[in-house]
Amino acid sequence: MIENWTKEFIIQRLLAITLLVVLFILCFRVIQFFIVPALWAAILAYVTFPIYNFFHQKVKLSPDFSAAIMTISISLIIGVPLVAGVFILQQEALSLITNIIYRIKVGYLDVPESIKELPIIGQQIKDVLWRINKNPEGTLDAFRLWAQSHLYYGKVAFDVVFSSLAKLGMALMTLFFFYRDGTSLIRQIRQALRNIIGNRIDGYIDSVGTTTRAVVYGIGLTALVQAILAGIGYYFASAPSPILLSIITFIIALIPFGTPFVWGGVSIWLLSQGHTAEGIGLALWGVLVISWVDNLIRPIVISGATKIPFIIIFIGVLGGLTAFGFVGLFIGPVVLAIGLAVWREWISQHKNELFAQQEVVLSDSRTLPTEFPTEKESE
Repeated sequence: MIENWTKEFIIQRLLAITLLVVLFILCFRVIQFFIVPALWAAILAYVTFPIYNFFHQKVKLSPDFSAAIMTISISLIIGVPLVAGVFILQQEALSLITNIIYRIKVGYLDVPESIKELPIIGQQIKDVLWRINKNPEGTLDAFRLWAQSHLYYGKVAFDVVFSSLAKLGMALMTLFFFYRDGTSLIRQIRQALRNIIGNRIDGYIDSVGTTTRAVVYGIGLTALVQAILAGIGYYFASAPSPILLSIITFIIALIPFGTPFVWGGVSIWLLSQGHTAEGIGLALWGVLVISWVDNLIRPIVISGATKIPFIIIFIGVLGGLTAFGFVGLFIGPVVLAIGLAVWREWISQHKNELFAQQEVVLSDSRTLPTEFPTEKESE
């Protein structure tokens, strides 16, 4: 075989490999922007595919119509809270800025006494407030100059928002095709991987599917329950904009153990405004009720379904978030689940070698087993 490797054959192979690498790089550059939206669409389609099958197989709707119903439904579920949250946030921000500007103009910008009495920074806060109230017009002019000199950051923020909305639109558009052609696509991917790895790929794909569904349901259900319970707490504690705070809580709750930063911050704000009973009540509600959901639902749903230790899922969630961004919340646990499946398969295949009885070699070249025979065996 080696003697048939002529110079022309080697050059031809190198050229083919080079062209394939260049083609792969160019394809990656073309689809780079769409990778994250496609991953989000794939996750949403896979988790909600049983509902699509209900419309397609039970109700006997066409694939296109069933996919359209699912895509529109998912778009409304995501879009309506998003638009409402942006509108409420805009109103709250405008009201806050207007109030601050009015207080500066009349020379009465103040904070609660509890903040002024804070150690180390309390005196600095008093000095800043004194300078602002002493010269309101100068403060407003300085703020205008600062805003004009930092317009670049506003452009960066606008670009980030526009890019995120474009990715969301692309994900929703891709979602339709994943619903309609998802079964065929999974079949092709399974066959392609089977050609490379063999039949063992079926177990890996099943592990990926189970982990993805469990992680999405576990994280999503936990975040939803925590947001609802936190919203109840915000409402009875008379916190400002409880709906907006509930939406923020839901987003932060997707990160394990992230909710205390939201309801804890609201509790501190209530205490700083003099609402002592409400602040303490919300803090107790968060510790005794909201946080227990994170410790109860997430491990049961994820570890119970995947048979994977929760610490691995936890590391996968945080590590995936660090490595891949927000979509890494779901990619990280799946990657570790595949690694764990490979590890368990390797252990299973080689357990006879790993756990075989070892022999002790004596100095006179005789051997003794590690387990001595019983009396009946010796007779």
